[in-house]
Amino acid sequence: MKLRKVTAASAAVLALALAATACGSDKKDDDTNSSSSSGGGSKIKIGIKYDQPGLGLKKPDGSFAGFDVDVATYVAKELGYQPNQITFVETKSADRENALERGDVKFIAATYSITDKRKEKVDFAGPYLLAHQDLLIKASANIAKGDDLNGKKLCSVTGSTSAQNVQKTIAPKANLKEYSSYSECIAALQNGAVDAVTTDDSILAGFASQDQYKGQFKLAGLKLSNENYGIGVKKGDTATTDKINKALEKMVSDGSWQKAVDANFGPANYKNEPAPKIGVLVK
Repeated sequence: MKLRKVTAASAAVLALALAATACGSDKKDDDTNSSSSSGGGSKIKIGIKYDQPGLGLKKPDGSFAGFDVDVATYVAKELGYQPNQITFVETKSADRENALERGDVKFIAATYSITDKRKEKVDFAGPYLLAHQDLLIKASANIAKGDDLNGKKLCSVTGSTSAQNVQKTIAPKANLKEYSSYSECIAALQNGAVDAVTTDDSILAGFASQDQYKGQFKLAGLKLSNENYGIGVKKGDTATTDKINKALEKMVSDGSWQKAVDANFGPANYKNEPAPKIGVLVK
């Protein structure tokens, strides 16, 4: 009788130990962002664009390239993650705030301009790049200023600040067409369905430098707005925001920022602005 009691107790202890081990195993393999909030977790999900050459591009072999990718990879390393622990998630312009709120990604580096309206829903680290809204037009086109777009077909991406800016202040009589991606806009420009594409000069330069487009397009050279690129973080996650700011400062100071600029924008002769100071927005 005594032996049976000891055996039952041992079995209970063993069951508890196995349950604890199982819970620990599940936590280790968990791919949620809450487990990676302080860095050093098993994985981290980062939002980027998939269709922006020079910034965020998913290549045919499944790898990723671009300035935003380089910045995100550097930041992730400072948070404690190696490249093989990063999962890049496509986040289109219209879904960035929702992706952060849902917890689909830990942070977003995807040509994400810092605006007062967006800061109501998300927090931003940075800025890490100052870009300017411009126009991409055919090499033979003659569009010298913003209001030359009145009466012409202009393409931008749904949810982008560029489209809103054109409608409100630059060319209210332009025939604005909003597509789901810049790749679609570039294709429309190539086949004559639109007369110009508007977004940040950094994005346009990336497309213009692609082999299949070289010589076909040109930047109009207009600084229609200042776009301060920031890294989007879920609202209220100040710990992660602070860590990312420190990582960005280090990236600039150790030369990695300029190296990434040269590698990704150099082929298009893009004239980038100097690295912006953290927390300082150019209006």
